[in-house]
Amino acid sequence: MPLPNAPTRRPNNPTTRQADKKANNDLLIKGVLCVLIGLGVVVSPYFITSPGMQGIVANSSLVGWFALVLGCAFLGLHLKRRLTAQVKQ
Repeated sequence: MPLPNAPTRRPNNPTTRQADKKANNDLLIKGVLCVLIGLGVVVSPYFITSPGMQGIVANSSLVGWFALVLGCAFLGLHLKRRLTAQVKQ
């Protein structure tokens, strides 16, 4: 006797909806924080007056750009999930 096919959709109950909503909110928070950190690292060398500290922060600009791109990716994924969730309902 063959096994039944695997389910293609998740069950629609309050527990899974709450978990999905929490995961989406976590993505939003992570995205906003990464964008803020990235912007802070990329822009801050222009406002720091100490030349030594300015050089240190300017040398870490690659990390700032990475955080900025990662934050934008999180925000894009959050937006994609929100838009697809609205279409399903």
